[in-house]
Amino acid sequence: MFHVVLYQPEIPPNTGNIIRLCANTGSALHLIRPLGFELDDRRLRRAGLDYHEWASVSVHDSLEAFRDRVKPARLWPVSTRGCRRYDAVDYRQGDAFLFGPETRGLPDSVLQASGLDAVLRVPMRESSRSLNLSNSVAVLVYEAWRQQGFAT
Repeated sequence: MFHVVLYQPEIPPNTGNIIRLCANTGSALHLIRPLGFELDDRRLRRAGLDYHEWASVSVHDSLEAFRDRVKPARLWPVSTRGCRRYDAVDYRQGDAFLFGPETRGLPDSVLQASGLDAVLRVPMRESSRSLNLSNSVAVLVYEAWRQQGFAT
């Protein structure tokens, strides 16, 4: 199983789509407070459809609280400022993928604490700003799962 970690997510439909993705891939979803919405937001429910009951969703007060509770094998921050391409890593069960809020990405303090060589990026055209959060999560989770032979 993989862990998808959303650091201070802001847009309910993105989180709803990621709930659906996690339900369909067997990944656990972790939300780091503060959240930009309530968990019972209708836009979140609508995007996640009826997948909430099949997804493992946890809320943590901080990134440190997540680390203390889950103890992920490895934590991979993902950012447009990352140095390592997402497809250049051999993923393992228990890895966690950390994504920042939609409007500002992960804070510099989180990126620097990880070391920029450990920060993953999804390649894009140079003139592009960023991908949609739920699309980035899907690209990364499916690559990691593919490397595991889509084992369930």
